[in-house]
Parts: sequence; C-alpha cells; structure tokens
Amino acid sequence: MNFLIPANTKKSMLIFGVFTTFDLILFGVGVGVTVLMLMIVNPSSLFMACVDLAPAVVCGFLVLPVPNYHNIRVVIQELYRFYTRRQKFIWKGWCVKDEYGESKQIHK
Repeated sequence: MNFLIPANTKKSMLIFGVFTTFDLILFGVGVGVTVLMLMIVNPSSLFMACVDLAPAVVCGFLVLPVPNYHNIRVVIQELYRFYTRRQKFIWKGWCVKDEYGESKQIHK
C-alpha cells in the first residue's frame, strides 16, 4: 500500500493558505499602531508620514511569504540561529581515510 502525500499538506493548516495566527496578529498590531499614530501625530511632512506608516510597512514586510521558507520573519530567525548557535556536525561512519587515502576501520 503506497500513500501519496501532497506537497501542500501544511497549507490547509494556514489561514488563507499562507499565514499563521501569529503572522496575522503581528500584522494587525502593526496596522493598529499605524492607525493610532496617524490619529495622534498629524503627518504634516513626508518624513512624519513615513514615520507614521513605518509599523505597518515593517510588519507587512516580516509576514511577506518567500519561497522555501514560510516568510521573511522565519528567514531572519534561521539566520540568527545559524550565526549564534554553536553547530555540531556528528559523523556517524565506521570507516575513515587517513592522509594517504587508505581506509581503516574505527573500533569503539
């Protein structure tokens, strides 16, 4: 009995097939802060308008989907983990080559 697993099985668990709950909350908070800033701070110049719109733009950028990863936030997390955690590469072989290219067995 062979079973075929579709490539998009996890998409059914996502909202709109793209976003997790945290992604939508993050984007909602960014938009909410932007709306509050637009009401509180009068954007009388282009600079102030950019400052007011920055939370929504940043949060929108973080939840932007990218290929081979979920979104930009996940890419940033993976880069941070890659460069901050010590990596262990465990070789699980039973034979190793010496400097002359000859194989020898390792006994434990």
